[in-house]
Amino acid sequence: MRVHVVSDVHGNVDDLARAGEGADALIVLGDLLDFVDYLNPANGIFGALFGAERVAEFARLRRDPNGEAGAFIRSLWSGLDDAAARVDEAVREQYAKLFAAMTVPTYATPGNVDNPELWPEYAGPNVTVLDGQTVEIGGLRVGFVGGALLLPGTTMRPEAPWKPYLRSAEEYDTVVEALGPVDLLCTHIPPAVPELCYDVVARHRELGSAGIRRALREHRPRWSVFGHVHQPLAQRMRVDGTECVNVGHFRQTGVPYVLQW
Repeated sequence: MRVHVVSDVHGNVDDLARAGEGADALIVLGDLLDFVDYLNPANGIFGALFGAERVAEFARLRRDPNGEAGAFIRSLWSGLDDAAARVDEAVREQYAKLFAAMTVPTYATPGNVDNPELWPEYAGPNVTVLDGQTVEIGGLRVGFVGGALLLPGTTMRPEAPWKPYLRSAEEYDTVVEALGPVDLLCTHIPPAVPELCYDVVARHRELGSAGIRRALREHRPRWSVFGHVHQPLAQRMRVDGTECVNVGHFRQTGVPYVLQW
C-alpha cells in the first residue's frame, strides 16, 4: 500500500492535482486555503481584500512580540463593507478549485485555516472528510483529528468575518482520546513535543497537543503524521516507539510525504 500525505496546501492547486500520482490513496491534513500569504503579501484572500502593503504590516506586527496585530486586523475588518460575504465568496472560490483537484481516493481533515462547515458541500465522491473518526486504509486503522488549539485564556469572536478552526485543549484531547488505538494517527497539529512544535524561521513555538502525546504513550501507533509548523526544528523523531513526521509545508515544496506498508 502506497499513501501520499500532504498538509498546509494553502492554495497550491497545481501540485495538489499531482499529489496522488502513483499512490493508492491521498491523505490531506488541512490548511487548504491561501488566506494570508506571508511570503507574497499580494496573494491570498487577505491580499485580495486589503492589498500587499497592509498584509505586510500585519505580518510584521505578528512577528513582533509587542505588536498589535489583533487591533490592526480588527481595524481592517471594520473598514471593509460586507466583510463576511466577501470572505465567504473568496473561500468558496478556492474550495471549488482545491476539492476538484483531489481526483484519487482522498481522506481529508481540516486545519486551522479552513472552514470545515463548507467541506461537505465541495467534497466530491473521491474525498472522504474525517474529523474525530477512524477509517480502514489498506488494512490499517487510521484516525483523523482536525483543527488547531485556542491559546489558553482566549475565546473566538462570534462577530469576526473569518473564524479559524480552533478548539480548546479540553475539546481537542477528548476527540483524540475517543479515537482509541490506531495504527496511523493523522492530525493537523503535532504532539506536544518541543522539537516538533518550534518553527525555526518564525522563531516561536506553535501549540502542540498533549492529547496526541498521551495517545502516543498509551497506544503506540506505528505513525503520527501532521503539519501546521511550516519550518520545524525537527521534521521527524521517534516518540515512545511512534514515528512522528511533519509531512512538510506543501504550499512551498509541492512534494507529498510517502507512506508504504
